[in-house]
Amino acid sequence: MTTEDTRMSYAEAIAYVKQGKGSAFAVTPVFGDQDEHGEAPEAAEGARVFVLQSIGAGDFQLRFVAGPFFSAAYAANETIPADEIPASIEELRFMPTTCQEEWFSAQVQVLINQLVNAAGVAPAQMPDYLSVPNKGAGPEAVFPMTFIERKKK
Repeated sequence: MTTEDTRMSYAEAIAYVKQGKGSAFAVTPVFGDQDEHGEAPEAAEGARVFVLQSIGAGDFQLRFVAGPFFSAAYAANETIPADEIPASIEELRFMPTTCQEEWFSAQVQVLINQLVNAAGVAPAQMPDYLSVPNKGAGPEAVFPMTFIERKKK
């Protein structure tokens, strides 16, 4: 197994997308609140998914999806124009991939699975979330996360 980092910087990802080569994505885990001892949970409860997509004529946008794992309820599912992408996104590292619009309506772990498979970098031990039955969250479901803010115009 190689340990070479094949991810792209934000600038490289934008160039990749603008050239029409495909999309680029980054994922960050979301952990729940600390317990009574101040300890953070060991396993992520959800994820934030950032997908840079071409919208033609050398322009691009960011699809931002966030939510808990194994729930059809998203905490966020936004399309952000290039001029409103926050500077904090520039710190992420992106993987080249392809994506389809219908993927953004699936559970967050399924979206990640599809993006990783399309990138051709799925590890052998990655679960096959495409075969798991879809269950929705009830109205009492709460997802702890901080939203990203758009740049002020």
